[in-house]
Amino acid sequence: MAAPSRTTPAQAAGPGRTTFVEVSLALQTLAIFFQAVTAGLLLSTAHGETLHGVGARVMYGATMLYVLAAVLAWRPGGGSPRPIMYATGFLVLASVQVVLGIAHEAAWHVPLGVLMFGLSTVSLGHAVFTRMLRRAARG
Repeated sequence: MAAPSRTTPAQAAGPGRTTFVEVSLALQTLAIFFQAVTAGLLLSTAHGETLHGVGARVMYGATMLYVLAAVLAWRPGGGSPRPIMYATGFLVLASVQVVLGIAHEAAWHVPLGVLMFGLSTVSLGHAVFTRMLRRAARG
């Protein structure tokens, strides 16, 4: 009897299918973008603070989902552990962001939010681009 082969997350998803890591990363990126929008609303509407507070919880949850997806892609899926480091780094940044927001430290909170959005967007772009390259290589 032959030993079962391990499939990578990209193989498990099949050609043209989106992985759980990509979905969670997209949710995180959208949540951070929503935070940027509601940060502007903080300055102009009465509901801005409420929306930004709710968005902060959603963004933190999306970041925890990204960590979970990275762990699930690595351990049972046989993927690389590298995405776990990225996801954990985002969780650390999100934690610092929450602390800075609660402390009303806008001088640090705003630039860190911009950095997080940029990093999340680049990570999402890298994941999608890598999947497209794999699909093109398969023919």
